[in-house]
Amino acid sequence: MAYRTINGVKLYYEIRGNEEGEEAVAFFNGVMASVNSWSLQARVFERFGYRVLLHDFKGQLLSEKPEGPYTFKEHAEEARLLMKELGIEKVHLIGTSYGGEVALRFAIDFPEAVKSISIIDSVSELDEVLKLFVGGWKDAAKAGDPRKFFWNMVPTIYGDSFIRKNFKMLEERAMALEKASSDYFEGQIALYETFLGDVCMTDLLERISCRTLVVCGEEDILKPKKFSKIIADRIQKSEFAIIPDSGHVTIFEKPDVLNSLLLGFIMKNSNLHVQ
Repeated sequence: MAYRTINGVKLYYEIRGNEEGEEAVAFFNGVMASVNSWSLQARVFERFGYRVLLHDFKGQLLSEKPEGPYTFKEHAEEARLLMKELGIEKVHLIGTSYGGEVALRFAIDFPEAVKSISIIDSVSELDEVLKLFVGGWKDAAKAGDPRKFFWNMVPTIYGDSFIRKNFKMLEERAMALEKASSDYFEGQIALYETFLGDVCMTDLLERISCRTLVVCGEEDILKPKKFSKIIADRIQKSEFAIIPDSGHVTIFEKPDVLNSLLLGFIMKNSNLHVQ
């Protein structure tokens, strides 16, 4: 397991794919996720010769969990410093949900380091429904019951057809959460507080100058497509795609469709020399 101490915080990271690759892709996690959540996407980019970076933000599963709340600016700065230590100067960013919001902040603050960004099921501002959803997660995390927490979250992020087809898998994930470290919920609470207190980037999106792909699941009730449209409309060089029959967790629910979008978009904005 690899760690780097960035701004006094131990961050877990993994490098996969071609470590000497001329093009790098960094994946930014959703709030409850960890590096393994990207397994269906990372291996596609590994196959095409990309250097792949994954890491857990502070507060997430395998990284240190200092007292929060944090800021998205802090997450972006820590990701940038981690990349510098690993010799990654320019990168294609792919972020889902919370990770997409960090990617937006990264592109705002470090435009010189970004080749493209792909933003999946994310927002640049909040509405009252979204605040209530995440507030409910925070209350469930404070209660500290892993199974109740997981099943409280499920209907807010997964689409109906995915739940029906994958109920056994979801039950297994609920059981696996019971083995999480004792500080897992402390980190989650800090991340939820960060989200509720610091997602206010809409007026800054016009600063993003890189090529941008914005993707949303059509049945996402947590962060519905109106939020993705706001992002796409405010970024000049953007492309916007809606994936049918998908809720909020598009990376799990429609991985093949999503991977085609991501790979096509990033390859056309890369300098790879394919044999």
